[in-house]
Amino acid sequence: MQTDVQTQAQSEARPEPDVATERRPWGRFERFTLNEPSTVKIIHVEPGQRLSLQRHRDRDELWVALDPGAVFEVAGRRVLPEVGERVLIRAGDFHRLGSAGPAVRVMEIAFGRFDEDDIERLEDAYGRA
Repeated sequence: MQTDVQTQAQSEARPEPDVATERRPWGRFERFTLNEPSTVKIIHVEPGQRLSLQRHRDRDELWVALDPGAVFEVAGRRVLPEVGERVLIRAGDFHRLGSAGPAVRVMEIAFGRFDEDDIERLEDAYGRA
């Protein structure tokens, strides 16, 4: 079993993801991972809803706003991201994703050991905390 200090040291040792942009004649692409273990999800949040305030022990997450109206709460900061804006969430940081009105999508890229059961909830509107 890992201690909080071990988990924090692992997270601090993990560098921030290098998002590379490559140009092509037709435009460009952004590469978020290259030959490393990661889990990628598209999270769909219904209008006016929000996920639990939570944290993870074993993974960092990179969120990328795909639609206007997303709300990122990370380590006590509230961010209203522009489409394409990215926020890095370190393991151990409390965070929450929500919608300021419309339905929104956010791409989540998790780095580290991914397990849906690795969620510690502080607050939850659905009775799961």
